[in-house]
Amino acid sequence: MKHKAEFSNAGSSNDILDNGAAAAPRWAELVATFFGIGRLRPGPGTWGSAATVLLWWLITRWIPPYWQPWTAALLALLAVATGIPAATRVSRASGSKDPQWVVIDEVAGQLITLIATPISWKSLLLGFILFRGFDIVKPPPLRRLEQLPEGVGIVVDDVGASLYALVVMQVVLHFGWLPR
Repeated sequence: MKHKAEFSNAGSSNDILDNGAAAAPRWAELVATFFGIGRLRPGPGTWGSAATVLLWWLITRWIPPYWQPWTAALLALLAVATGIPAATRVSRASGSKDPQWVVIDEVAGQLITLIATPISWKSLLLGFILFRGFDIVKPPPLRRLEQLPEGVGIVVDDVGASLYALVVMQVVLHFGWLPR
């Protein structure tokens, strides 16, 4: 018997979980959990953000600085576009409105925060802290965005948190408040 908190090995929605819901397709599980990162404990959202920062740092080794903001924006858009349907399917299968192990929203949000941010350990760490802070605190009106249906609500509140973090990051960078 499959349990709602475990990966389904099948890719079809014909598999039935203990809660009576159809299992999420394998692609949705992989995308929603960012290839399993969301299964790490404690704090799967923090693990998802940390993995994104690390991967972004690695990816930027091969991308010229001019293209980095465009690449971050494109990857964030891809995470949102695939994340909403994946989060919807995983949410339905688990019977949970916002399953903790769905971290594709943190991936999208962390990438948005890092748009037009220079690649240094200080700026990446600040971007990580800002995004996680806004994502956890959820200043107005982000709590209301969580009420949107299914995957939209799961992903869009983190996009909102990332926009707050992006603005603060750009202000810090503009005024040179981040020590070199």
